[in-house]
Amino acid sequence: MAFDTCTAPSAATMNAWRGTSPYGAVAVYVGGKNRGCAQPQLTASWVSTVSAAGWKLIPLYVGAQPPCQTGSSPEKITAATAQSLGAADGADAVAKASALGMRAGSTLYLDMEAYSTADTACADAVLTYVKSFDRTVKAKSYRPGFYGFASSSAAGIAKAAERGEADLPEALWYAKYDGAADTAGSWPYSAGLFSGHRRGHQYQVNQRETYGGATVTVDRNAWDGPVAITG
Repeated sequence: MAFDTCTAPSAATMNAWRGTSPYGAVAVYVGGKNRGCAQPQLTASWVSTVSAAGWKLIPLYVGAQPPCQTGSSPEKITAATAQSLGAADGADAVAKASALGMRAGSTLYLDMEAYSTADTACADAVLTYVKSFDRTVKAKSYRPGFYGFASSSAAGIAKAAERGEADLPEALWYAKYDGAADTAGSWPYSAGLFSGHRRGHQYQVNQRETYGGATVTVDRNAWDGPVAITG
């Protein structure tokens, strides 16, 4: 079990939840121009402290978002900039993770929000961006992962994997709010895709939970995928 929340909790809260909550891992937003919350707690010292306490860390990077996405984002992909943005964001993701003490070999999850997969130009631009991000991350000895919605952004990656395309994420974390705390029965794609401990499932959101006297509103995840390497 893993949880994610917009702002990384304090080390005291993490300590209160360790052993009293059902969670053994926490996702943290390490960077990206579209990261939505300030991260006053998320420092190299915090990473060292919570890792030493036994927590596994799942680094998320909120890079450029789809060109057809509704709403505004500080950084959006275009067909012309998809490759260069992917490379720049991949390098930045590695730099941010490294500065926090997440070592080479760590899996960095690119957060891609929902978009219409029926818009083929949009989907193509997103895939170009993702592949460029992945190539850069791998060239720097980190591993690329991907977070997206089961019916849209994650589906685009799954379809590309079915086609056997290169430079795809090594792990797929899908948002599917069905309340099923697993990564197998709820898996919405071909059974062989991203098998072998390379899946995460965000199955419930905005749950206010209290453990050890500390309260945090979290999203719940079933986790069977790679995480950051620390220490």
